Amino acid sequence: MPKKSCHVEWIFAPEDVARIRFAFSPLWELVASLRVIRDPARHSLHLPWVRTVRDRVAALDMAELFALVPVRGYLVDFVTPAPETPLPDFAAELDQVRRTPPERAAEEVGWVEGADPRIVARFTADPEAGVARVADALERYWETAFAEFWPRVHGLLEADVLRRSRRLATGGARELFADLHPNVSWRGDRLSVVRNWEYSAPIGGDGLVLVPTAFYWPDTAAMVEPYQPMLVYPATGVGTLWTDGPPPAPDALAALLGRTRARILTALGEPATTSALARRMDLTPGAVSQHLTVLAGGGLVTRRRLGREVVYRRSPVGDSLACVP
Repeated sequence: MPKKSCHVEWIFAPEDVARIRFAFSPLWELVASLRVIRDPARHSLHLPWVRTVRDRVAALDMAELFALVPVRGYLVDFVTPAPETPLPDFAAELDQVRRTPPERAAEEVGWVEGADPRIVARFTADPEAGVARVADALERYWETAFAEFWPRVHGLLEADVLRRSRRLATGGARELFADLHPNVSWRGDRLSVVRNWEYSAPIGGDGLVLVPTAFYWPDTAAMVEPYQPMLVYPATGVGTLWTDGPPPAPDALAALLGRTRARILTALGEPATTSALARRMDLTPGAVSQHLTVLAGGGLVTRRRLGREVVYRRSPVGDSLACVP
């Protein structure tokens, strides 16, 4: 007989839809990358990163982290708490890990299948010390292998959130979840995610946090009580993450606008903020802002405020110019 499909199901009241929010999580990406570094063949999109950091990681003591975050199956939830703010930094998320109640951490460690019994025994004998060790190991791994790459990853995730936020604003939950992932479906007042375990409950509380991911691609992940409900989904465009900068500006466009402005206009194939463009193009935010002001004055880009950010996108005239062969 075929295996029964299991689901995580959240039931939404009308007011719960208004509490759906997006957030970035550098910690989630860091933890997901632990699987990538150990099984790069299954994550070939990230091979350029793996080749760069593999020797650095080999010099670290990663045994406990690798045991608690196995290549497949359950990984301890306390190392991936739901972000408390839309734009958390790594230090703030790591502080969440350090505040994990020791008894909860010990229980979760016991759920990991196939972990080295000696590592499990050491952790459960003194879970408070175990949480501290894991947090310290995550910090060392971040500094050694991930911090310098986070701006690039953040730019990709930011572009996905901007796109999804527009869908939620214009089409509601049905349109937002329509193509989020084949495992995710919205039916009436229920959001269902295919998992290998069963759960169904009202969403309640502070609502659902949606977290795009590059390193967990192409899979989804879900977190439920006692944590805040969180759905991790693959960001669009992960295949472009390790390409070198934006597409080159066509020569004719560069001759007309200047090469830097032409590159900026070409890079705005997707809406972006000044900071995201600056990171992607290795320019200062001030320089990008000046070029965007000129492009906007010429009617080639438009700007729109989205929360605290100003988002730029090409106008129809800008689209026509950017397509110059």
